[in-house]
Amino acid sequence: MTTRKESFVSGEYYHIYNRGNSKQKIFLNNQDKDRFARLLYLCNSTKNINFRDDIVKKKIDVWDFNRSDSLVSIGAWVLMPNHFHLYISPSPRVPLGQEGDKMVSLFMGKLMTAYSMYFNKKHGRTGTLFEGPFKSVHIENDEQAKYLFSYIHLNPIKLIDPKWKESGIKNIKKSIKFLDNYKWSSFVDIKGIERPESKILSIADFPKYFRDKKAFEEEIFEWINFNNSNQP
Repeated sequence: MTTRKESFVSGEYYHIYNRGNSKQKIFLNNQDKDRFARLLYLCNSTKNINFRDDIVKKKIDVWDFNRSDSLVSIGAWVLMPNHFHLYISPSPRVPLGQEGDKMVSLFMGKLMTAYSMYFNKKHGRTGTLFEGPFKSVHIENDEQAKYLFSYIHLNPIKLIDPKWKESGIKNIKKSIKFLDNYKWSSFVDIKGIERPESKILSIADFPKYFRDKKAFEEEIFEWINFNNSNQP
């Protein structure tokens, strides 16, 4: 594995992202997105879990599986056709002696390897799926964190309005309705809507950036204007 410039420290927060090799799509349908979402939960474990042996053969629902201690805490996530974004922190609940660098690298290695193997087998392809090692940005303050929450959760709007980042969101009500029905992000989880995918998140391990759920929905449209050159 390529040596990383970024060091992951327990108690710190990071934006993690990656995209398909040559910008190719890494999710061709909802089944692909569903597998990745389930792997976000399963691979985030100190256990070595095999999807086929531990889940499929035993006929266990992924969301009911006892994965034991998690490697990282996930505060937000989104899947797009050719890339994904995560907001994470090394888990504060791993056994003593586990370093933040190792926890993040182990989680991402398990996640990307497991999904690449699934994707290549399902779609009859070979070779590298992702363009390289995952990218990371250290989140240094609350302003940057609030921007990141906005950036991650508003990303899917480009699917209905490709130019919204350049020209602004024309219809906020329409955008919120779309995000409420977009299953492949943590938007609805942050709003408090219960679903199995909510188990991906560890919200309690992150600062409370917004006053309440209503403030989150209203303010993310304001924080997207925060000038941050470190985001892709």
